[in-house]
Amino acid sequence: MDELTEAFEAERSKLEAVAYRLLGSRSEAEDAVQEAWIRLDRTDGIDNLGGWLRTVVTRICLDMLRGRKAPPEDPDELEQLPAVRRTPEDEALVADSVSRALLVVLDTLEPAERIAFVLHDMFAVPFAQIAPIVERNPVTTKKLASRARQKVQGTPSVPAVELARQRRVVSAFLDAARAGDLHAILAVLDPDVVRRVDATVLSPGMAAELRGARAVAEGTVLLSRRSDLAELALVNGEVGLVLAPRGRLMLAITFTSEADRITSYDVVADPDRLSQLSLAVLSAER
Repeated sequence: MDELTEAFEAERSKLEAVAYRLLGSRSEAEDAVQEAWIRLDRTDGIDNLGGWLRTVVTRICLDMLRGRKAPPEDPDELEQLPAVRRTPEDEALVADSVSRALLVVLDTLEPAERIAFVLHDMFAVPFAQIAPIVERNPVTTKKLASRARQKVQGTPSVPAVELARQRRVVSAFLDAARAGDLHAILAVLDPDVVRRVDATVLSPGMAAELRGARAVAEGTVLLSRRSDLAELALVNGEVGLVLAPRGRLMLAITFTSEADRITSYDVVADPDRLSQLSLAVLSAER
């Protein structure tokens, strides 16, 4: 038993890495791995322990994905989240892990697509080994992964030069918002900028629409304590932001800009509107 426990613990970190990317939740990933340990304890005669555990964890995750309910539509949840201030060590951990933007996009995939893409593209598992898990043949499993890959990568709706310009502008805005720097925010806003926010995330007394750089900048500073949860993403083919605590999409921000100034931005939080957005990962090459 001690040998089995030691062998399982040697695999735990790999199993949790797989489960986290499949589920997007560290607590759910830990639960899936723990369930695999329980099943292992009841099973004898395993030749390839690592492969067996990965298969079991993946099947557990697949069941969890299929049974997953939509996140609660709680307009107060954003205010209940603690402020986030990442240390350099935290930043290194995030850089070595999976981005919230990727988790958000993975969350839009069908369970079988997500399994095929994550196992093959992130962990180099052959399609022949994935196929029995998703109950497909290897050829169909390869097609699942390809379809998922296309969704994850997305297709920009603007030329590369324009996408790069948008990225510079939105990145400058996000950096200024994270710093709570009013002057830096003003520097990236057009004098006649307009900000619109869905009512679902408005606190009592907050205006759904603000006009003018000063008003918009001051409103942005008020939300700066949440901006560390935001990441750049491809939103409807252009550079935007997603805010996804625990990897679950809470809101997205779309921008319009001219030259190096933002002329308007919309905070989309209504679940119906969020479901209509096309989201993809904004890769480093773009």
